[in-house]
Amino acid sequence: MNSITIVLLVLSVFFAGGLSFFQYFFKNKSSSKLNLLLATLRFITLVSILVLLINPIITRNSFETIKTPLPIIIDNSSSISDLKANTISKELFTKLISNNDLKNKFDIQSFSFDTDMQSIDGANELNFKGNQTDIDKVAKNLKERNKNSTYPSVLITDGNQTSGADYVFSFNPENKVYPLIVGDTTTYLDIKINQINVNKYAFHKNKFPVEVFIQYAGTKSINANFVISNGNTILFKQSVSFSPAKKSEVVNLLLPADKTGLQIFNASITSNESEKNTYNNSKKFAVQIIDQKSEVAIISSINHPDLGALKRSIETNAQRKVTILKPNQTSNLNLFNVLILYQPTAEFKSVFESNKNLKINTFIITGNDTDFTFLNQQQSIFEFKMSSQKEDYLASFESNFNLFAIDDIGFENFPPLENPFGTITTKENISVLLSSRIRNVATNQPLFALSDNSGIRTAFLFGENSWKWRAHSYLEKKAFDKYDVFIDKTIQFLASNDSKKSLIVNHERFYNSGDAIEITAQYFNKNYEFDDKARLSITVTNSKSKQVKKYDLLKTTNSFKVNLDGLSAGNYSFLVRELNSNAVYSSTFEILDFDIEKQFVNPDVVKLKQLATQTDGQVFVPNQIDNLIKMLLNDSNYKAIQKNIVTKTPLIDWIWLLVLIAISLASEWFIRKYNGML
Repeated sequence: MNSITIVLLVLSVFFAGGLSFFQYFFKNKSSSKLNLLLATLRFITLVSILVLLINPIITRNSFETIKTPLPIIIDNSSSISDLKANTISKELFTKLISNNDLKNKFDIQSFSFDTDMQSIDGANELNFKGNQTDIDKVAKNLKERNKNSTYPSVLITDGNQTSGADYVFSFNPENKVYPLIVGDTTTYLDIKINQINVNKYAFHKNKFPVEVFIQYAGTKSINANFVISNGNTILFKQSVSFSPAKKSEVVNLLLPADKTGLQIFNASITSNESEKNTYNNSKKFAVQIIDQKSEVAIISSINHPDLGALKRSIETNAQRKVTILKPNQTSNLNLFNVLILYQPTAEFKSVFESNKNLKINTFIITGNDTDFTFLNQQQSIFEFKMSSQKEDYLASFESNFNLFAIDDIGFENFPPLENPFGTITTKENISVLLSSRIRNVATNQPLFALSDNSGIRTAFLFGENSWKWRAHSYLEKKAFDKYDVFIDKTIQFLASNDSKKSLIVNHERFYNSGDAIEITAQYFNKNYEFDDKARLSITVTNSKSKQVKKYDLLKTTNSFKVNLDGLSAGNYSFLVRELNSNAVYSSTFEILDFDIEKQFVNPDVVKLKQLATQTDGQVFVPNQIDNLIKMLLNDSNYKAIQKNIVTKTPLIDWIWLLVLIAISLASEWFIRKYNGML
């Protein structure tokens, strides 16, 4: 409070006192107790009002002691229980969080973690049933909780992480981490299948690659047999050897995709040596075998370089086979999935008539030799009014195209296509991927367009010499890949007869036990717009036990999602239903019996030592718990800080002063009224 404010307050007291004296004693010579009471009330009122008008700032000092945080984090995953370390882990955790000396020096924060980190009050909340271990998540949470602080952390764990990024470099190197290693650190002989890399999908009658990482822990040289089987059939067998100097082996192989559908494979490794843990000697994996072989017929009455370029582009996908035919060689059109009609003329009449019944999706390419009068008669999507004059048409990419995902591969720089000059009028709904322009003038007409009407899909390319596009793509990128992907996606669109569905559900056909089992869905209205007001539910049935569970799907940004974690291994069928329209989607999935937390024989001492070194901490084992406590207490870097908190409050915020004014005014009025002084 400054000197001017003090002077004003003193003047206010004198002014209020003088005015009260003048009003009750100056003319009234009586010095009755009643006048004294009324003058006092008037003085209180005037002083309070003047003080409010002056509004002095009241400053108060308070002191707060801030202790250094000490997060104590314990691993609550099932691997702790499998390593017979759950009891000692609880004892260590309890001893640390209940130590009075540590409480006096630190602000102890107790947490547990498995797939995520949670605050806990004591060891009674631990069950060691977590099905994943994510130490990286611990590092991220600590950074978020204790920002701009320097503090130590105690991590009670076996160090065996099953999900997340490498935790060694996730922790802040400025904050020391003291790993307290639990579990038997004695090295036992153990062979395990550490990881299997394989695509989730493969094509029927092809071979798909599998990469298997095998890890060995032991002190002597051994031989083992590695086998991959499908049911009772052995598909691959190989002998592998290990030694103290050779601790790992990578097996690369190709497996045949002989059967369609979901195929479960089992990779296993055996030896004549006795092992403490044999659960990690085998691991199952699954591959969805898809029969997607597409037969494509290119029908043309003329020879042209476009035909060869199309054939090469399409057949870069091993699942496509292209046959070039003349219009009079099309007696078996039912053998093909897609028809490419190159510059159709009247000779194609039998082809169009046959396809009216077969309803095979078509790709029509026009050019200088096309009979547009005939083409007007055979399709109803476009109407052509063409002249005999030739014109060069350049491409412009339409970014709002949404029938399938396609990137702009530089279409606007491609050489022009040649087509008769004229007007192309759209008669049905189409999606334009490329519009045409003559030099730099837009024609507002399509160059490449696709339609999907009543389940029949058709593509149109208005111009010949598309072989130049493929050649230009090679000159620009030194590879045909970009252009070939563009053609492949077009053929993929035409080879599929799936019409637009209102309810689209995305899910995997198989999951490993412990994995996050998420199913997402999208519901579209009649205009094929995402409907965020939809009500979706899912019913999941265990195929063996017939147990039924029902869940609601929760809305996210642009989809609906449900998490089915907690389901046991087995086969499941499910049905997703939109409750307002009654639209349904049904399918199946399988949960493979695989517990990743049972893969370990020992704690990962090497990783935990790296973590301690990275953060300038130190590794401890259970019988060194007293040394850890002593180190934390003696570390002079972590001292409590006394913080001075200055609070400045304007007197006008003091509500009791307003109450005092109201009471004094009311009291004075009632006393004067009672004594007949009004």
